[in-house]
Amino acid sequence: MKHLISFSLCFITLTAFSQTSQKIYNIIDAVSSDRIQKDIQTLVNFGTRNTFSDTISDTRGIGAARRWIKSEFEAISKNCGNCIDVFYQKDFVTKSGNRRVPHDAWVVNVVAIQKGTKYPNRYVIMSGDIDSRASDTMDFTTDAPGANDNASGMAGTIEAARVLSKYQFESSIIYVGLSGEEQGLFGGAGLAKYAQDKNWDIIGVLNNDMIGNIKGVDGIIDNRTFRIFSEPVPPTETERERTLRRFYGGEVDGVSRQLARYIYKTTKVYMPEMNPMMVYRLDRFGRGGHHRPFNDLGFSGIRIMEAHENYTQQHQDIREENGIKYGDVIEHVNFDYAKKLTAVNAINLASLASAPQQPKNVAIGGIVQPAVKFKWDKVDDAIGYKIYWRDTTSPTWDNSRYVGDVSEFTLDGIVIDNYFFGIASVGKNGFESVVVFPNKVFRD
Repeated sequence: MKHLISFSLCFITLTAFSQTSQKIYNIIDAVSSDRIQKDIQTLVNFGTRNTFSDTISDTRGIGAARRWIKSEFEAISKNCGNCIDVFYQKDFVTKSGNRRVPHDAWVVNVVAIQKGTKYPNRYVIMSGDIDSRASDTMDFTTDAPGANDNASGMAGTIEAARVLSKYQFESSIIYVGLSGEEQGLFGGAGLAKYAQDKNWDIIGVLNNDMIGNIKGVDGIIDNRTFRIFSEPVPPTETERERTLRRFYGGEVDGVSRQLARYIYKTTKVYMPEMNPMMVYRLDRFGRGGHHRPFNDLGFSGIRIMEAHENYTQQHQDIREENGIKYGDVIEHVNFDYAKKLTAVNAINLASLASAPQQPKNVAIGGIVQPAVKFKWDKVDDAIGYKIYWRDTTSPTWDNSRYVGDVSEFTLDGIVIDNYFFGIASVGKNGFESVVVFPNKVFRD
C-alpha cells in the first residue's frame, strides 16, 4: 500500500506539469467579440471622454462614461453573487504646473476587485483607459470617440471581468478603468500610490492600451501579432544592485521583463496561433502608458497592445484631408482581434491568480565549478519548484527542470558563465509563478 500511495502521488505531480488546464481553454472560448463591440460602441456614443469633459450629463462626457463602466462592473458582480467590489478611486489635479490640464478637476478611476480565496491582498491587475482626446489634448468639447484608443482596452477589461467572474481564484484580480492617461498618466499614478499606501502585494499590472487595430500606418495588416512592452530593470533599484549587475548579469531580467516572459509563454502554450512580440522598452519610442506609474514605484507592469499602429486614427480630430480620413472611429476597430487580445489577458490573469507565490530570496552559486547551485526560501502552497535557464542572448526561458519540493538544488554539468537562470514556484494545480531571477550570490 505504501508503494501504491507513493506511485499515486508521483503520478499526480507529473500529470500537473505535463498537461494544460481545460479551464484556461474554456476562458478563451468564453470571450465574446460581440460583447466587446457593443461596449466599444457604448463608449464611443458618449461623444468625448476627455478627462476634463462634462461630468454632469448622462449621455456625454467622462462622467457619463465612468458611471456606465461602474454600472457594468456592478452588474457583473450581481451575476456572480457580489463577488466583485466596485468603487471609485480619485485624485484632484490642478492646472498649476500641468501643461496638459485645462482646469482643476477630479481624475476618477473605476476599480473592480474580485477577491482571492486564499490571498486577498495579492493582486494581478488588468487596466484599460476611460479617457479619449482630440488633436488638441486641451480641447475637452470636440468629439473624440476614441474607439481604439482606448475604448478597445476598456471594453476588453470589462469583458475579462465578465468571463473570469465565473471562476474563483486564490489571489485577487483587479479590473480597472483609468482616467487622465492623455494628460499625464494621472489615473495610473493615483492608483499606484493608493496601492502602495494600502500595502497591496501586486503580482503584476497588465495595461491594455489600443488592442483593436490590425492595419498599420505602414500598410501591414496583421491580426495575430501583438506587442508586450516591458522595461529591463526597475527604476527603483539601488546603486548596489546596479553595481552587482556588472558582474553577475541581469540587465534584461527585472520584474517587469519576467512578467512579459510569463505572458509570452502562456500565450504560446494556450493560443499558439498568436504571435506575442516582446519589445525591450518601457513603451513606444519616447511615449508612455499607464503601466509606467506602477513601474515608477517598483511594481511589475507591462503594456499589451496591437503590433501595427495607425497614427492617422489616434489623437486626431475627425476630418478628411488629401484623401485621408482621420479620426479614431469605430469603423477602424477589428473586434475579433480585440477578442484575441482580451483572451490573452484573461488567461494570464487566471494563471497568475491561480499560481503560488514566487520563491523568496533566490540565491545562486557555482563560480569556477562545473555545476550551478541554487538556494531559496519555500513559499506556501507550492508543491515544488522549477529551475529555468537560457542562453544569455535568448529573450525567453528555453530550458527547465522540475526539482520537487526542495529549497536547494545543483544542476550538474552546466557552467554558470554561459547562461542566465531563474526559479518559479509550482502549485498542485500545475500553475506556476513568474520566474524569479537570483538576487543573491553565495560561495561554498
